[in-house]
Amino acid sequence: MKVSRGTRLSLRVVALGYLFALVGVPIAVILWRTFSPGLSEFLASISTPAAQSALNLSLLIVAITVPVNVVFGVATALALVRGGRFRGRGLLQAVVDLPFAVSPIVVGVSLIMLWGAGGWFGALDRAGFKVIFGLPGMILATIFVTLPFVVREVEPVLHEIGLDQEQAASTLGANPWQTFWRITLPAIRWGLTYGIVLTVARALGEFGAVIMVSSGFAGVSQTLTLLVHSRYIDDHNTYGAYAAATLLMGIALVVLLLMTVLDRKRSDR
Repeated sequence: MKVSRGTRLSLRVVALGYLFALVGVPIAVILWRTFSPGLSEFLASISTPAAQSALNLSLLIVAITVPVNVVFGVATALALVRGGRFRGRGLLQAVVDLPFAVSPIVVGVSLIMLWGAGGWFGALDRAGFKVIFGLPGMILATIFVTLPFVVREVEPVLHEIGLDQEQAASTLGANPWQTFWRITLPAIRWGLTYGIVLTVARALGEFGAVIMVSSGFAGVSQTLTLLVHSRYIDDHNTYGAYAAATLLMGIALVVLLLMTVLDRKRSDR
């Protein structure tokens, strides 16, 4: 179907207007309210012990979540693509996609039912190893909600590269580990990197699942997203909430730019 130039321009204007109203205006309001009192006020707000602790905790959760999901994601993608048809393959596919379908709040409630004092694994809590309302529970929640990204980015790359190079390496005497490190891993590195960037972005911004399994105490188990919620709802510190949101948005922007650069490199290759 041939579309006139005027129609194309109208569609672009509508799309850009919609994005501006939905994304641009809220971001502009946040930035204006953050920096209108001055840069010094913003720096003072994000330099408080609670803000520094929230930032450090968010980065710690990311530092633990990403390696776990990289190992699981690559192993799962290899099992789905290179493992052939095995019993339980459909169930594994469903489990990988489950975080996309389940509300994060439901994830948090499920973790409480499993790891809470009265849950299936409540013996750990009663023995003094606190999972829920502590760092372990927040890490478990974040791992679950970020589980699919590495798998779904690596899986199509494995389909694309095929088996020829791996079979050639095996014919030349390479063992499975040598084949993986020297052939498979370099071939999937861009898909893996893209999956890692998506995992980092989701882990930094996760709120629903984390708030259910966190005590929310400042300096103890409060991430940046929880800090924004606490300052705005509990403390009625509107400016502090905007400042924390701007800090989180700045980190997300860096991740987004990195994702764009990696996507262009992957497309070029």
